[in-house]
Amino acid sequence: MSDDDAISYLAVPSGVPVLTATGHEIGTLEHVLQIPEEDLFDGLVVATKDGLRFVDADQVQVITRTYVRSTLDDAAAAGLPAPAGERWNSSRSASFPSRASTKPRSSRSRPRPG
Repeated sequence: MSDDDAISYLAVPSGVPVLTATGHEIGTLEHVLQIPEEDLFDGLVVATKDGLRFVDADQVQVITRTYVRSTLDDAAAAGLPAPAGERWNSSRSASFPSRASTKPRSSRSRPRPG
């Protein structure tokens, strides 16, 4: 397996760079957000020079052992929001159980396990 091979969100190490679509560094991975009850990747919390920022799962292009590349251009990356919702913790994977019952942030319909 090379460093550029895609891996599961469950296997990505904290501290890897999170990049824009053009390869500029947004920050480093603080931790992964998931909804374990639905086995769903929800997004990333990224440590930036401006504080913690949230990258939605829909904005993640590829996850590897050495970096995460987003679909965001540099301007969109500069405007990322801080994490919101239930109080997240600093463990490797934080979960937001009530997110499944709140209004989704995007128009993409997330498939539910059958």
